[in-house]
Amino acid sequence: MSEKKQYVFLFDEVGENANTQEWIFRLGNKGAQLAEMTNAGLPVPQGFTISTEGCNEFYEQGRKWPDGLEEQVGEKLKALEKKTGKELGNPENPLFVSVRSGSYVSMPGMMDTVLNLGMNDKTVEGFAKLTKNERGAWDSYRRFITMFGDVVMDVKHAKFEEILDRVKEEKGVEDDTGLDAEDLKALVPKYKELVRKEAGKDFPQDGWEQLKMSIDAVFGSWNNPRAISYRRINNLKGDAGTGVNVQAMVFGNMGETSGTGVSFTRNPATGEKEHYGEYLINAQGEDVVAGIRTPKPVDSLKEVLPDVYGELLEVYDKLEKHYKDLQDFEFTIENKKLYVLQTRNGKRTAHAAVKIAVDMEEEGLISKERAVLNVKPEQLDQLLHKQFDQEALKEVKAFATGINASPGAAVGKIVFTAEKAKEMKDANPKEKLILVRVETSPEDIEGMHAAQGILTARGGATSHAAVVARGMGKPCVAGAGGISINEKAGEMKTKSGETFKEFDVISLDGGIGQVFKGEIALVEPEFGGDFATLMGWADSFRTMKVKTNADNPKDAKLARDFGAEGIGLCRTEHMFFEPERIKAVREMILAEDEEGRRKALDKILPFQKEDFKGIFEAMDGLPVVIRLLDPPLHEFLPKENKDIKELAAEMSVSEEKLRAKIAELHEFNPMLGFRGCRLGVVYPEINEMQVKAIFEATLEVQAAGKKPLPEIEVPLVGKREEFLKIKALAKKVAVETGAEGKVDYRIGTMIEVPRAALTADEIAAEADFLSFGTNDLTQMTCGFSRDDAGKFLVHYVQMGVYEMDPFQSIDQTGVGKLMKICVESARKTNPKIEIGICGEHGGEPKSVEFCHNIGLNDVSCSPFRVPIARLAAAQAAIREKQKKE
Repeated sequence: MSEKKQYVFLFDEVGENANTQEWIFRLGNKGAQLAEMTNAGLPVPQGFTISTEGCNEFYEQGRKWPDGLEEQVGEKLKALEKKTGKELGNPENPLFVSVRSGSYVSMPGMMDTVLNLGMNDKTVEGFAKLTKNERGAWDSYRRFITMFGDVVMDVKHAKFEEILDRVKEEKGVEDDTGLDAEDLKALVPKYKELVRKEAGKDFPQDGWEQLKMSIDAVFGSWNNPRAISYRRINNLKGDAGTGVNVQAMVFGNMGETSGTGVSFTRNPATGEKEHYGEYLINAQGEDVVAGIRTPKPVDSLKEVLPDVYGELLEVYDKLEKHYKDLQDFEFTIENKKLYVLQTRNGKRTAHAAVKIAVDMEEEGLISKERAVLNVKPEQLDQLLHKQFDQEALKEVKAFATGINASPGAAVGKIVFTAEKAKEMKDANPKEKLILVRVETSPEDIEGMHAAQGILTARGGATSHAAVVARGMGKPCVAGAGGISINEKAGEMKTKSGETFKEFDVISLDGGIGQVFKGEIALVEPEFGGDFATLMGWADSFRTMKVKTNADNPKDAKLARDFGAEGIGLCRTEHMFFEPERIKAVREMILAEDEEGRRKALDKILPFQKEDFKGIFEAMDGLPVVIRLLDPPLHEFLPKENKDIKELAAEMSVSEEKLRAKIAELHEFNPMLGFRGCRLGVVYPEINEMQVKAIFEATLEVQAAGKKPLPEIEVPLVGKREEFLKIKALAKKVAVETGAEGKVDYRIGTMIEVPRAALTADEIAAEADFLSFGTNDLTQMTCGFSRDDAGKFLVHYVQMGVYEMDPFQSIDQTGVGKLMKICVESARKTNPKIEIGICGEHGGEPKSVEFCHNIGLNDVSCSPFRVPIARLAAAQAAIREKQKKE
């Protein structure tokens, strides 16, 4: 008989290796950390975790529990009852539990939670007697009905709130804490009646039934719309599943010596070493993050419960020393006893990530390698974009001030709903929007993603808006109490009486927590300090060079400032589209013979030469890879009737002739058509002009005392003979221009066609360098049309067919395998050949690490992604070294 599969694990049976990738994927991050903290001796309420495997098999079997799961949950529940000395459903000594989700990566607020499970008409009475706290017991029961009704039985939370608001209004109190035990007791039958009416069945009284239904609901929340959106936005695995954590309840709503809070071990917005958190007395966990009551700063706990505050400071210290990273943890105080409910690596801004990493190294807590590994490469994107002009800020006055929840500057039109934000962004991707809400909820994830910045009237530094905005790198001002928002009327009013309508433009500074009317000027960011320190460490560890894709001197200089070590891709066709050049390009296309084409090309030559001179000057002393003309010729001709008529008149050719040429150039699949080196082979005069411009520009820049290093790249080679023809032409032009012997140049090719990858040994014997064009290589290897695949790839990623869109991150098992074959084959015939990658894959962290692992010499990406690639390359080198040790 095969061994029975284990789906359920007690926190204390995992052992000391819980914080490893194996256990994080198996239990989810929350479950793994609960086991880790238990093992480390932190005050964690006991419990057990159902594995992500159980969740995945739940879906595979048509939303049914796999064989053995119910039995194991029952066994672990019995063990938990034994550890706590309490029993689920026992009125004399009741056990209550929370049921929480937790995937391999934290997804704050995206999946479901149930607290106080085990409450029923009898256990609430027993709990009141045991605790001598009738109010706390009935408060817990009404909260349980609300949460279970909402999460498990699909009764809208707002409907419970309406009943609660009426009771508070009748009693004349503002907060829940103003209601006494009798008020709360009277709520319960009203809530149960609401459930019966909305769900069509009674609220369950049996604890085991409650538990099974809650586990079903948490499994089900893995594929709710907001969780799917969050995974898509953050490029997370769609088939990882969620763990389910069942944990003995501790109660923060037992009176003035109880409470609940959320805290970070350092400030996740700025990186400062301070106690950054909030708490509420006489409350439960959801109250803090929901923003319904305004929490207090965690340091003020010192005045209320000084002994507990002292214990909390010890928890800060223990967590950082154990995890060696910023921790975001939840705690509950039950009658002066502190419990830690969960911890995770805290989501932080890029500025904070860099500062925390550098500070921790300087404090001796971590090594330089660990500091580099602790910063997510993609986060650096936040640091590279514009901030408000400080001089312009002096001229304006904020109309609202709130909590500086997530730094950065944002300017945009006001929208009051997430749906509107998404709709407008989908219609126009360049639309700049500020999402303005009373408070955000997990359902707002798509709108938050679409917005430039977020403003909320309620909520604190650990509210949903703040946590998600920081994770996304979006500027956020939370809890701006001076504004009132009327979503239905589509307006926001300030304390001074000013009214803002939907689509009015505002400016928001998440770093100082202020909001301004109109548009404020933005300026380029400045680099130095901690950023320069971290990047210096990164550069000392990485072995791959990082180059940039740039087609003009401005981008080249920007990339060089960002640390680029050359240009890995200069696309010459982009230069052809400028108005004064496009006419000559079209003359060349319409020419009847080679003489006519050469005459038109002679007009383009001076422009190309000046372009190259500017780039060589900007990249003085660094290599510049110039790709010869790549796109099919029809791309330079108009498609619309109106434009065809205008061009015919401008070029003094008949409309019929122009239409005939367009028809002649038409291709059913132009990406596989007459383009790249095929143009150069059939019309060698095109490449001849470009190579001549390269060499003439090189000689002139060299004569001016600079050091240009041109590298001529032949696109779309599939066969060695194609490359040899263009190489021979380039060598001939080098001799004719006098560059041969005077100019340090190289000739190589792009690897975009699968045949070229498979015959790389032949091509490498003749080429000085190879560069993967992974967009085309992905297209041809996978059989996808890049322009059409978006219609189904999003579904493929959601369904787990592909882990990520292969045009965004290299398909390592398919396209990547072909790349590996190519590298190994090329180096057999030319061991010293340099092999790189260009295109946006070169700036995507997972792809950069893959490129390092297969032995590439360099990656090339857009200027703003150069620091990202530098850090990703360093992390890849560090991880490789760690594996060998």
